[in-house]
Amino acid sequence: MTDENRLLRKYASVWPHLNERQRRLVAAADAQMLGYGGIASVARASGLNRSTLHRGLKDLAAPALPAERVRHEGGGRKRMREQHPEIVQELEQLVDPLTRGDPQSPLRWTCKSTRQLARTLTEQGYPVSYRVVAELLRELGYSLQANTKTLEGSSHPDRNAQFEYLNTQVQSYLSKRWPVISVDAKKKELVGAFAQGGREWQPQGQPEKVNVHDFPNPQLGKAIPYGIYDVGQNLGWVNVGCDHDTASFAVESIRRWWKQMGHAPYKEARQLLICADSGGSNGYRVRLWKVELQTLADTLGFPITVCHLPPGTSKWNKIEHRLFSHISLNWRGRPLISHEVIVALIGATTTQNGLRVAAVLDPRSYPTRVEVSDEQLAQVQLRPHSFHGEWNYSILPQAAKTVR
Repeated sequence: MTDENRLLRKYASVWPHLNERQRRLVAAADAQMLGYGGIASVARASGLNRSTLHRGLKDLAAPALPAERVRHEGGGRKRMREQHPEIVQELEQLVDPLTRGDPQSPLRWTCKSTRQLARTLTEQGYPVSYRVVAELLRELGYSLQANTKTLEGSSHPDRNAQFEYLNTQVQSYLSKRWPVISVDAKKKELVGAFAQGGREWQPQGQPEKVNVHDFPNPQLGKAIPYGIYDVGQNLGWVNVGCDHDTASFAVESIRRWWKQMGHAPYKEARQLLICADSGGSNGYRVRLWKVELQTLADTLGFPITVCHLPPGTSKWNKIEHRLFSHISLNWRGRPLISHEVIVALIGATTTQNGLRVAAVLDPRSYPTRVEVSDEQLAQVQLRPHSFHGEWNYSILPQAAKTVR
């Protein structure tokens, strides 16, 4: 029996019991023992590459590794994030325009499958499997979530196109360092000793006592938090109203944000982009919203562009999962006993990603059912965009009448 046949029988019986490193060392030792031509014979008998056997010979000459290690420190294939650190940013850019978020949850989910995302990343020069994409998404805070019934109504045929258009506008403004804000009114909150969802730490057996019934207290009233989320700065502003959620209240909230928080980082801004829902006090059909924005544009002295989310997609607004969800988590289990407490709790909201929030109380009155005539609406310097001008439009200032 030749040496090669003996080696073949040896490896057939021993190989299943050895790991990668042990096989390499045993085969290299046999090749070393055979001398000239040993590497070729061992390679044929063991099925290992010659480069593997040469590496085994180097391992035999090097200091021994701990028994539990298979490779040297740093050995093995590098993780995709180590090979291409920018892949995370590329993945976020693919996912973000198509991301959904629940206002009451910090989790997000995407409409694109991991296989679609992996295919797109591969085409962009990042060869990656769908399993690695799933792992990266989990690290970014995404999760697999089951279907849930939602009453969003029928989808507009241009819904996805509107999201893409809105995202293009946002990217354009951010690249110019112009302000981009996401706005919306959070749900009204009863002020008083009413139960709040969630739990907080209290001494054993001493829970916070609240009212049995949620009957409004006429003296304390309600709170209407209107939020402005600065997409570029990751800053939040909340104007807590006490009266009604009207278009005048919405625009006054934006005006207050600009004076107290927005003006400083955007002194060189030449335009403002507002991302808003299609309904509510800032809906695209609300005449008073456009009339009030005209007044604000005159005050700021530069155009205001508004891009509305398609109808039935209010939960997709960035402010929902970037600001409101964190506010809800911050005051969970705490009775909102006064407007001052609400303002303090909102202002104390922070996140590990650097979110900071400011809040103020707005005690002014905002009457409802304010009629806007055709003549008043005609005075608005409204410039509809070529794509869905009812959803996307700019309001030009009539004159720079006041100081920004």
